[in-house]
Amino acid sequence: MCEANAYLVKGNGEEELVCESVDKVLPQEDGIVLEDIFGRKKILRARIKEMALVDHKIYLEAL
Repeated sequence: MCEANAYLVKGNGEEELVCESVDKVLPQEDGIVLEDIFGRKKILRARIKEMALVDHKIYLEAL
């Protein structure tokens, strides 16, 4: 499988899991939409900080 987990990286470097099994990352003007393999969507006021696809991780930072 090619999906990844999305983590919100806080100011102190701590990672918070915000969405599992992400299949789509859709950019929006004021953030991003994450969609998992079941079609559930989560809207976040964040931007992509890093994508480590071999590790199946997407790191986000709040706007």
